[in-house]
Amino acid sequence: MDDAMGPDLISDLPQSIIESILVQLPIRDAVRTSILSSKWRYKWASITRLVFDDKCVPFSNDREVVEKSVVKFITRVLFLRQGPIHKFQITNSKLQSCPEIDQWILFLSRNDIKELVMELGEGEFFRIPSSLFNCGKLTRLDLSRCEFDPPHSFKGFVCLRSLNLHQVLISPDAIESLISRCPLLESLSLSYFDNLALTICAPNLKYLYLEGEFKDICLEDTPLLVEITIAMYMTDDIAEHFEQISNCNFVKFLGGVPNLEKLVGLIYFTKYLSIGIDFVHPPMMYNNLETIELYQVNFEDMVEILVILRLITSSPNLKELQISGSSNIPVSVDTPDLDFWEKECLSDSTLNKLKTVKLSEMGGWLHEIEIIKYLLGHSPVLETLSIIPCVFDVENNLKMLIELVKCQRASTRAEVIFTRQ
Repeated sequence: MDDAMGPDLISDLPQSIIESILVQLPIRDAVRTSILSSKWRYKWASITRLVFDDKCVPFSNDREVVEKSVVKFITRVLFLRQGPIHKFQITNSKLQSCPEIDQWILFLSRNDIKELVMELGEGEFFRIPSSLFNCGKLTRLDLSRCEFDPPHSFKGFVCLRSLNLHQVLISPDAIESLISRCPLLESLSLSYFDNLALTICAPNLKYLYLEGEFKDICLEDTPLLVEITIAMYMTDDIAEHFEQISNCNFVKFLGGVPNLEKLVGLIYFTKYLSIGIDFVHPPMMYNNLETIELYQVNFEDMVEILVILRLITSSPNLKELQISGSSNIPVSVDTPDLDFWEKECLSDSTLNKLKTVKLSEMGGWLHEIEIIKYLLGHSPVLETLSIIPCVFDVENNLKMLIELVKCQRASTRAEVIFTRQ
């Protein structure tokens, strides 16, 4: 920067201020500030947060050229760096498994790395080097498409607060051991896991995301959980395993989460919770639970309906409810089990805080109508109940509209919206 252009006020700023400016730039632009002047040649070299995305090198149609450029750029940036590296993130779809990853992680393990995110492109899984398990200051670890095999001597990540494993090859025992050896863990995400029976012991866990083929899930020590999102894929082996279960999944999964605030159950979740459910003993109260979303619910299955009723009647502060049907035409259209509804839908159970209800993939079947009647009749502050019907049965949709007109409403302000997707 030429003195003739006036004083160089930016260059004279404290290094901490300059670094806060540089970290806002893409890493490629931050490194390029070295050509501004002799004063700026190495200012980028002390930034503590390094993020390499698809824009870190010039675009090219030749994937091999791009990959070599990315590897060369990352290696150059790392080994010209000065001081600690608090965040190292690769979210690059052009980069695949390569030998240099071992060097990078070894270098990071010696430079106080706190956040490590590795999301490479499609291709061969990379194997996590043993040096990762020496990163004692890690607070966040996100890994995708890799092999993860902790050594027997590994004592855990004692500072780790966030763990995200996506398509990671790791043994079930190693997952459970890893979770239990991260005493400060607050956020856990496991996705694309196959045929897994999982017990989670994490006394400080607050946020949980699970997606995959799970045979069994037990939340054994998770009293601080506030948000759960779970998607369960079903295979023939897992379905057969479910049929042989006699204990109560509802209690095993939700029996120890009194502070839950949001529950999102995607595919097969209500089916999983319904297995072994007790028709007599009510569950615990979820006094903080304000949002429930349940998808792919089978309204032919009275036990799945029981799961819904147990959840909403045990959540006195529930404000938002979303339920999606399974989109299947019911095999049976018999008269609903009125004894069931009279027994489970107690007249004194009032949803005093429920304001918004969204029901989608509704076919107008008898049990769907019953649950709509229940929600309208027991929600005194309800503002909106929106219904998105299935598209395959116009006649049943008309029947549903007629039934809705006749429903008693506990809320004088309740608006029923009947729409199509």
